[in-house]
Amino acid sequence: MAGLYIETFGCQMNEADSQEIADRATAAGYVVVAEPREASVVVLNTCTVRDNAERRAYGRMQHFRALKRADPSLKLVVCGCLAEQDRERIPGVAPHVDAVFGTSELARLGDALAAWRPEFRTDGKTEERLLVDSLGGKADCIADAFSPLRAFVTVQRGCSYYCTFCIVPHVRGRFDHRPMPEILSDVEVAASRGAREVMLVGQTVNAYRDSATGADFADLLERVVQLDCVERLTFVTSHPKDCTEKLARTLGAHAKLNPRFHLPVQSGSDAVLRRMNRKYTVADYRARVAAFRKHCPGWALTTDLIVGFPSETEEDFAQTLLLCEEMQFAQAFMFVYSPRRGTPAARWEQIPAEVANERLHRLIEVVERGIRAYHAKKTGTVVRALVQGPSRKDRAKIAAKTMDNVTVIAPASGTEQERFVALPWIDVAVEDSRVWGCSGRVVGLAANFDAEAEKVYPRDVIDLIHVA
Repeated sequence: MAGLYIETFGCQMNEADSQEIADRATAAGYVVVAEPREASVVVLNTCTVRDNAERRAYGRMQHFRALKRADPSLKLVVCGCLAEQDRERIPGVAPHVDAVFGTSELARLGDALAAWRPEFRTDGKTEERLLVDSLGGKADCIADAFSPLRAFVTVQRGCSYYCTFCIVPHVRGRFDHRPMPEILSDVEVAASRGAREVMLVGQTVNAYRDSATGADFADLLERVVQLDCVERLTFVTSHPKDCTEKLARTLGAHAKLNPRFHLPVQSGSDAVLRRMNRKYTVADYRARVAAFRKHCPGWALTTDLIVGFPSETEEDFAQTLLLCEEMQFAQAFMFVYSPRRGTPAARWEQIPAEVANERLHRLIEVVERGIRAYHAKKTGTVVRALVQGPSRKDRAKIAAKTMDNVTVIAPASGTEQERFVALPWIDVAVEDSRVWGCSGRVVGLAANFDAEAEKVYPRDVIDLIHVA
């Protein structure tokens, strides 16, 4: 059978796109494979948000040249944001790439996969291919017993806010909101395939507007949680500009919503936020967070932060540190500013790399204090979490995510892990915490989030399942 190999760079939007590509390929008669040497088609779904992702994508294109030489019948495809931005450049840099598809061309890619399918031999493991050294990389969209438990549903594409550091509007276009009935249908399909948790994804999900009815994101959440098939609902990512009191009330009103709100602040300096074109002040951000915490006490607040933005002074950075100490974020994605070709900020005078990196280290130290404190609160409690599968670092342990998106790890034998497919909600008695998450022991298994757990071990800790 013809094989499809996918590597994904970037955000949840790209992950959702990769899953759509895999679904289209499967419908066309392909099987998704874990090893590029077994593939008839290799797809690189690329990102341009940071320079590192762009360089990795071009590096992977060159890695696959050896496989293409060993078997010229193999198709190498580049799609995603880098493909949109460098559509004309890629053929010159990597002439062995067979096709380039932009961010809005997933249907065309699906048609191409279907058209190519009859060309491929049933077994791609030729002698020439097997002589090629392992190409490494991480295969995506490989289905296992735990894959159906979570699903992405796209609610919008693109962004219309044009932050001066961001390439997304240039490669994904302006806001394109999907009709609500299509979104609801996709949620129902995901649930019918076994999804216990659905994540609504978009570049700025809380800016969502249904063109037919004018319904906003809060209205969309109301409709989704009303579906009986939905066990848990979450979403990323939001923009402070669109955080309304109505949205905060909606988040606090529905028990199906995971208690984690990702709200990127980027900087704690008004001067930097203006240069970023973020459309809010630090005071605005504080007010949005206050409204959120009023309606959603106990929820985790997570964020994104950029240091070393052009013209950022030491005073600007100090204000970011103060805001982080105040907010006590439960998690944060922290980056040194990376110039993106085609954005205004890329043309401005840049902060020296050594200065930006030193600031990042200081920021990490402050933010991680808050993360450790947040995780430490779980020690001595029992938390309910949705299984992800065996831990990557230790296959004798199971990995899971709590509803506030904290990783928990616990020992589990192979026999126990097989049971997690039918009983994917595990109760973990948390015994220790770290920056990365928590560890403990499995004390219960449940088929549904709100079901009573089947006890695995005697429980000798306080049961705080519903508040942890």
